[in-house]
Amino acid sequence: MTASRVLRNASGFSEDTRDRVMREVERLGYVPNRIAAAFGSEQTSTIIGVSVPYLSSALFGAVLDSTNNALAKFGYQTMIGAHENSPETEETWVKNILSWRPAGLILSAPTHSRTTRDLLKSHGIPVAEIWNLNTSPIDMSVGFNHFDCGVEMAQYIIGKGYKAIGYVGADATAPGLGALRRKGFASALDSAELGFASEEILNDRSSFYAGYYGTENILNRAGNLDCIYYQDDAMAIGGYFYCQSQGMTVPDDIAIAGWGSMEAASVLPQRLTTTVVSTQALGKTAADALIARMRGESVDDVIITATRLAPGNTV
Repeated sequence: MTASRVLRNASGFSEDTRDRVMREVERLGYVPNRIAAAFGSEQTSTIIGVSVPYLSSALFGAVLDSTNNALAKFGYQTMIGAHENSPETEETWVKNILSWRPAGLILSAPTHSRTTRDLLKSHGIPVAEIWNLNTSPIDMSVGFNHFDCGVEMAQYIIGKGYKAIGYVGADATAPGLGALRRKGFASALDSAELGFASEEILNDRSSFYAGYYGTENILNRAGNLDCIYYQDDAMAIGGYFYCQSQGMTVPDDIAIAGWGSMEAASVLPQRLTTTVVSTQALGKTAADALIARMRGESVDDVIITATRLAPGNTV
């Protein structure tokens, strides 16, 4: 019984006892049966389901890294899935992960199907919705307002005197939160009686190359643009290199702004104007809130994580 309490990170033993148990664990090469524990009781489950848009996303890679590290310190294992910005795909994943009796879930989809919401409410496990701030969460929301990020960047660009402003984005067939940032940006343009001079929204995932050929398309169609706002930094970096390949000077010939503060932007010849998102802090905050909820501790239903506009040399 004492060994069991040690392996479950419970209480009722001294540090000396813990050391003795762990020495025997190492000597015997013992590996706990986590699946048996998960099915045996929801209280002893060590599984946390984490769903993100794409496993290839650099931004969500940082979120997953910090989330996994925070959960692992308390003996939890993550089971990761990708919903590809599809409520139906997320619903299928939720049904599958619930069959494993997880201790909690971390979800990143901007919207959920009615079935998903009903399933999660009926199971009653802690759920942290991350990335976009939701004031009416299933359980908890940890994130920031993407619409406001778009508004803030548009106001900054307008304040710099730009008027012929374009937009380059992706995921037209399965819009994610980039669409919400675009909506906020467009709202601010409308308030200034401007509007987008041209837009290029690709049926593709965000990437360096998507930004490259998206910029080629929009400039071939609207060569009078003086600024382009991109869905994220990956596309902005691709756009930057397209402009450079055409002999255009940034920002004299055209200004460029992104979103997300990707590490790759640090190797550009100029500092990219972007919105800084603390992905590491967001992941850890979500994990800590979920753990607190699972322990029955008091946690705010809505937790705001900070973002900030970082002026660079490209606008």
